Amino acid sequence: MLRIVFLFKFIFMLQYASLTGVVKIILILLVIYYGVKILSRLFAPLLVRYVAKKAEQKFGNQFGQFQKQQQEQKAEGEISIDKIPKSKSSNKTAGEYVDYEEID
Repeated sequence: MLRIVFLFKFIFMLQYASLTGVVKIILILLVIYYGVKILSRLFAPLLVRYVAKKAEQKFGNQFGQFQKQQQEQKAEGEISIDKIPKSKSSNKTAGEYVDYEEID
């Protein structure tokens, strides 16, 4: 019974919406919109700074671990060669060079 009364009141309010109610809702929506806009301008730089600091720490930790691994592998005064360059040697089995003439 209570639900029927509530439903009846709700339908009755929808049928007789007033201009002041519509204006009040529009004003409330505008206040919420501009409030979120102002608060986002205040807190967005803080949020971006926080995210950048966390990314920097994560990158620093990964880079620090990489450096530690490199230092552990190489003792002081030890020389290591990471890449040996390929020597340029000619392939003598490729055939001989043939000079040609154009024929008109």
